[in-house]
Amino acid sequence: MRTGQAERPLLLELWLCAGLAATVCCGLLWLWRMWRSSSPLPTTLCAPLGSPADVNLSSEEEEEEEEEEEWSDGGSNSPDPTSLASEQCSRNDLFAACDMSKQKAVDLTKLGVGRAIAVLTSGGDAQGMNAAVRAAVRVGIYSGAKVFFVHEGYQGLVDGGDNIRPATWESVSMMLQLGGTVIGSARCQDFREREGRTKAAYNLVKLGITNLCVIGGDGSLTGANQFRTEWSDLLADLVKAGKISAEEAHRSSYLNIVGMVGSIDNDFCGTDMTIGTDSALHRIMEVVDAITTTAQSHQRTFVLEVMGRHCGYLALVTALSCGADWVFIPEMPPEEDWENHLCRRLAETRTRGSRLNVIIVAEGAIDRSGKPITSEQIKRLVVKRLGYDTRVTILGHVQRGGTPSAFDRILGSRMGVEAVMALLEATPDTPASVVSLSGNQAVRLPLMECVQVTKDVTRAMAEGRFEDAIKLRGRSFENNWNTYKMLAHVHPPESKTAFNIGIVNVGAPCSGMNAAVRSTVRIGLVQGHNMFAVYDGFEGLATGKIEPIKWTDVGGWTGKGGSMLGTKRVLPGSMMEDISVGISKFNIHALVIIGGFEAYTGALEMVAARERYEELCIPLVVIPATVSNNIPGSDFSIGADTALNTITTTCDRIKQSAAGTKRRVFIVETMGGYCGYLATMAGLASGADAAYIYEDHFTIHDLEVNVQHLVEKMKTTVKRGLILRNEKCNSNYTTDFIFSLYSEEGRGIFDCRKNVLGHMQQGGTPTPFDRNFGTKMGAKSVLWLTDKLRECYRHGRVFANTPDSACVLGMRKRALLFQPLADLKAQTDFEHRIPKDQWWLKLRPILKILAKYQISLDTTERASLEHIIHQRGKSH
Repeated sequence: MRTGQAERPLLLELWLCAGLAATVCCGLLWLWRMWRSSSPLPTTLCAPLGSPADVNLSSEEEEEEEEEEEWSDGGSNSPDPTSLASEQCSRNDLFAACDMSKQKAVDLTKLGVGRAIAVLTSGGDAQGMNAAVRAAVRVGIYSGAKVFFVHEGYQGLVDGGDNIRPATWESVSMMLQLGGTVIGSARCQDFREREGRTKAAYNLVKLGITNLCVIGGDGSLTGANQFRTEWSDLLADLVKAGKISAEEAHRSSYLNIVGMVGSIDNDFCGTDMTIGTDSALHRIMEVVDAITTTAQSHQRTFVLEVMGRHCGYLALVTALSCGADWVFIPEMPPEEDWENHLCRRLAETRTRGSRLNVIIVAEGAIDRSGKPITSEQIKRLVVKRLGYDTRVTILGHVQRGGTPSAFDRILGSRMGVEAVMALLEATPDTPASVVSLSGNQAVRLPLMECVQVTKDVTRAMAEGRFEDAIKLRGRSFENNWNTYKMLAHVHPPESKTAFNIGIVNVGAPCSGMNAAVRSTVRIGLVQGHNMFAVYDGFEGLATGKIEPIKWTDVGGWTGKGGSMLGTKRVLPGSMMEDISVGISKFNIHALVIIGGFEAYTGALEMVAARERYEELCIPLVVIPATVSNNIPGSDFSIGADTALNTITTTCDRIKQSAAGTKRRVFIVETMGGYCGYLATMAGLASGADAAYIYEDHFTIHDLEVNVQHLVEKMKTTVKRGLILRNEKCNSNYTTDFIFSLYSEEGRGIFDCRKNVLGHMQQGGTPTPFDRNFGTKMGAKSVLWLTDKLRECYRHGRVFANTPDSACVLGMRKRALLFQPLADLKAQTDFEHRIPKDQWWLKLRPILKILAKYQISLDTTERASLEHIIHQRGKSH
């Protein structure tokens, strides 16, 4: 009896253990099945800034289709350059998605643990380098890695010692607005020798650094690649010499290299824009605008020499942005007998009523025989042949100086984030890569492929293959050149068409509108059309405020802000009959509508009214132009860059005030309606602690978290804060409410100030980006309308009522595309006047990381390594 009673607990324990084991097995099996069936994170959590880059539309559409197929199949070749998930946008959905894909996501905060990254700047300095350094340091620290500054470029790498120092979060504060490079740069002869590279390897091994982030030109990046190639041999030499142990060599067995191109010349193939180029254009345009006023006063000719020993990008874009009479670049020397042609063009410009001439010369300009063309040579020619009062201005190193533009700050920040991600994801087999910009997408390219194509350009120029040199520079450069050639054609065609094209500005004024009008008018005249200006928006179209506009009427318009044609927000719906009468009276065959959301909705109303009014059955194109950047069908709008730079400059001054006062937080309200583009991008460019926008919904809890974050920040050496708020981000959490909340919660720790920027964001001189973008958009729209008019011209009249005869011209990813208005309706939130999908939202996590917020990130979608040889053609 006792024996049976003693056996019962034992049997019970065995039974319980067996049951528990079975339960665990079933649970594991269920988890395994769930893992097998789980789906990856939504591909909308990705992060594509950029310069307008025109490409062949058909090939681009095919490329986009391939990307979409690859993406939908779960491939790694996502067009997402930073692969960062948004914390606040659709927070619950994001967390649910993260729970489904935990096995695929990588915890970025632990990805760099046990690793060390060195950041250096080399070669010539460029504005925006500090933004790249700041981003690389902070993302590296965020990932758990040790990050080191290498002072004085490769020379510091060779010399070691205090030149290689640990970087901290606070050590990169207040760097964004500084030009040049805070950690210094130097030309290093020692690193060109193997002995110097051996010393550099020794210094890195002793500090455990196996990841190198290099910001510089092609020479600096080529040196980095050579260093990586020799790494194993250098370690072997150091072991043999007894300077490092075999164990140290084993721990540092391979070196990862990632480059970012910092060069104001934009002379590196594989990227549309290099860090510093946009800022250099700002400096140049400031000088050009100043010179223009004095040149007009005295009827002078000015010859401006800009940098560009081997690349004419600065000269070419400057010529487009200021409407220069002539440009000399090394990639495309002038034809034989250019002296007579130049003088004839200058004389014709004067006879048309112009009081000045502007000639832009790249310092590396050559003629067809390879001989240099100098600014002094051009001056002597003009004075001798025409007798004009001619002056030469050589800009020199002023182009490298000054505060970086908003574009360069954001570009540097994005590239810095992507460079660190590339280093942390690299394997011993990964080739040295360079982070580049294609359209508005950040991409990784094999470093040596880019260097090879860059060398191919030089070889093509040396061999006289100038057309090949233009093509090898890339699509953006080629498109700029083609646009310049069209606008430089001042002779009207011998035969004119019968087509009349109207141009109207609609909505709020913005900088860059006039550049688009000028380009539209002049390209239209070159095509042989009659161009008509419509004054005061749709209202002018209804009341007959329509006049012919000639070549000279738009002279000097590229540098003027606002709208010379006048613009109103009135929509055409209530006066459609009068508009149809106006179109019929002036025999308008096509319409270019330049403006914001009212231009888009007004065009939709006109398309809808085609059923009632046959006069409205004409081709029309909408060119997005608004500071809000809220037009469906385009990633960028004319005017947004100018507004962004205005906000960024103001924030710089505000931060400087806060730095002097200590422990002060500024609340700044930006424009944009319901669109948070300006607040988000200005936050990135100015280093804001938070940016509140409508698209990224926030609660009182989020506000409390932000306040507490600032309280903790005030305990560090950085005792200032900057908060941006989009004007319509929340109807209840107004600027006054947020100011009061921060003031109350920060009482005794920091004080607050508020600033509403208002309409100053719509004014000012257009930036080079907006001038160039507007010029290219205007030219492309007229060429498209010309084709449409020929298609729709039947029996002596134009009749167009198909969906593809009314389009928005917009930049999408890497191309300028015409998209039917009808197709974009489904992509539009008409209540809030914004697109339903906005690419820049995917950049918001970068803002949070760089402000030191611990946020959830997804790294399952990455920018993959692409190749450029097949894009540019095989090297000759």
